[in-house]
Amino acid sequence: MLTLIDFYADWCGPCKMMSPVLEKLEKTYSAKVEFKKVDVEADGAMSAKFGIQSIPTFVLVKDDKEIDRRMGAAPEEVMKQWINSHL
Repeated sequence: MLTLIDFYADWCGPCKMMSPVLEKLEKTYSAKVEFKKVDVEADGAMSAKFGIQSIPTFVLVKDDKEIDRRMGAAPEEVMKQWINSHL
């Protein structure tokens, strides 16, 4: 099972723009992808573990290993293509 980790902050405009996109993706991929949200300010350890330097950053993890990441907001179709390329 893939895990998509969304590194965000409450004050981040692009992060807020991505929220409804991620909600749709979560419904579409609920059987294949686990979605996690990590507030970079509340969970500094997790952010440091992945070396997060800008937000939003989306990290795909499989078998406890990072397999890919995207930085910045992206349209739903772009996110779908990205996820599909790893399924």
